[in-house]
Amino acid sequence: MTRKINWGVIGSGGIARRRTIPEGIVAGSNAQLRIVYDVVSAANEEVAGEFGVPAARDLDELLNSDVDAVYVATPAHLHREHVIACAQAGKHVLCEKPLGLSVAEAETMIAACQAANVQLGCALMMRFHSQHQAALRLIQQGKLGSPVYARAQLSCWYPPIPGAWRQNADLGGGGSLMDLGGHCIDLLEMFFGHITRVSCFINNTVHHYGSEDSATAILRFRNGALASVDTFFCIQDASSKNVLELYGSKGSILAQGTIGQGMAGEMVAYLQEEDAAYEARQTRTDGAGLRITPPPRNMYQAEIEEFGESLLEGRDCQIAGSIGLRSQRILSACYESAQSGRAVDLK
Repeated sequence: MTRKINWGVIGSGGIARRRTIPEGIVAGSNAQLRIVYDVVSAANEEVAGEFGVPAARDLDELLNSDVDAVYVATPAHLHREHVIACAQAGKHVLCEKPLGLSVAEAETMIAACQAANVQLGCALMMRFHSQHQAALRLIQQGKLGSPVYARAQLSCWYPPIPGAWRQNADLGGGGSLMDLGGHCIDLLEMFFGHITRVSCFINNTVHHYGSEDSATAILRFRNGALASVDTFFCIQDASSKNVLELYGSKGSILAQGTIGQGMAGEMVAYLQEEDAAYEARQTRTDGAGLRITPPPRNMYQAEIEEFGESLLEGRDCQIAGSIGLRSQRILSACYESAQSGRAVDLK
């Protein structure tokens, strides 16, 4: 029987309780939940009772347990502290994005894990959406042709909430761009490759808290393709369709609802095998396109299982800490552009 990875969780409330514990760790074929910890002891006791595991009284109790890996789901300003503590205790770490508050923090976290010879992963679970993976295969097979343009959209209604760390840039590293845009930008790099230049605008359009509620970024890729990312905390949930659009010289892949926390979404490819001649009338036909409907797979389960398999097989993880560091570098360039009013180059 395949050995299972014993998991601990730091920050057992929030996304851990809603998604990653029940859908990822408990459901994972190679995972077993062993212990949970949260600074809010009452909430932690509830989570522990719900999933039938011990509630650690403090961080040391969790780190001194028999867990192989720790899922860190605390607010972003605590990521560096908790990842380093896990590394020093000899525990592998899957950390929620963003990987700390800055490029420097991400680099420190990676260095600590390398020094301790433990694996660090960054929880960019949207890479594992089955339709995103199907689109990636089409692109890798050349079905889209030369990449031309992409758009990724993720917005929600997030009004002022007392104590909400994502509404305080000092605690979350930023607002809608950092929290939502990180996923969108990471997906577009997965599809189209290395981003080399960014230009960005951020604003507090509706909500006047300490982080931005509005962000739009323009991206240029090494292969010459362009993209835009729009992320807002001030658009009603039902109004934003979480659009993903991928255009190439041979067609497009268009989706709604695949960017998000669930398995839902619709994706259609409009592709042609042959190069088309110039059509002066630019006729548009209502072709049905090719519906992309691979078997759905829970992203959180896929994420946990991939991290676990990388540990069992002794290989690098598909969501290694280096990807989280890359995300931080792009986001940092976007914020620099927004503050300076100029485009910023990336290596």
